[in-house]
Amino acid sequence: MTNLIASDFRKFFNTSDALKKLIIVNVAIFLAIRILEAVLALFTFPTDIYLTLIRHVMLPASITKLMLQPWTLLTYMFVHEEFMHLFFNMLWLWVFGQIFLHYKGGKMLTTVYVLGGLSGGILYVLSFNIFPLFANSVHESYALGASAGILAIVIATATYTPNYSINLIFLGAVPLKYIALFSVMSDAISIHTSNAGGHIAHLGGAVFGYFYIKQLQQGKDYGKWFENLLEAIKSFLKPKPKMRVAHKRPLTDEQFNETRKARQDAVDRILDKIAKSGYDSLSKEEKETLFRASK
Repeated sequence: MTNLIASDFRKFFNTSDALKKLIIVNVAIFLAIRILEAVLALFTFPTDIYLTLIRHVMLPASITKLMLQPWTLLTYMFVHEEFMHLFFNMLWLWVFGQIFLHYKGGKMLTTVYVLGGLSGGILYVLSFNIFPLFANSVHESYALGASAGILAIVIATATYTPNYSINLIFLGAVPLKYIALFSVMSDAISIHTSNAGGHIAHLGGAVFGYFYIKQLQQGKDYGKWFENLLEAIKSFLKPKPKMRVAHKRPLTDEQFNETRKARQDAVDRILDKIAKSGYDSLSKEEKETLFRASK
């Protein structure tokens, strides 16, 4: 049964579009984190052990810590601890991701999500190490969540098709440009609040989404290198086809005699032709047949 479930999962993952894959990865990591926490609790491990483990996939604001775990610049954007955090992030990703897919496709969607997340993470780390406001919290601050990558998709979509409208409860049809503007402004005015790191990361993702589409409209694809990298990784991980060795079955006596008779008949016809018209009248194929028969 386990093998069947694993097979179905692989088939679904391989045939799904990039949007569904991003959602699957985020949900799977969330479930893994919750299961880890539950297992540690069942065996009465101290809470500090869970925090130590989870912080190995969260993005630290401290540059010293980041140098010891640089992979967190990538992993943090797939990590959620709270269900509602995951739910609303995936809801936004689903709504705007579908619009983006319609215009730009799956490869570019993944590119904007990841590079937007990286941009948000870098701006978060730089801000916490530059501005005096965060001096007392830089060593204990960590970022997590897909929001920066998702906001990059939101802004990229709104930049590409600003007048595309979606229906919102109580408001009706609202163009994407106003949704994007509201999102950016709400993050900008909340930088000094308790979730300052999150809002800064959102703005980093938003800046990338805007910049990426604007450059793309001018013929410059600054995400192509990442798409090529993903293709190279995919090709490297793809199983190599196994070589097949073909074995010929031995001929039966009847088949052998028939083959030999056919060859002899062909040689006889060529010899008759030589007797009537001479050797020079033979075609190239006939000469090759006669040469093989003489060996």
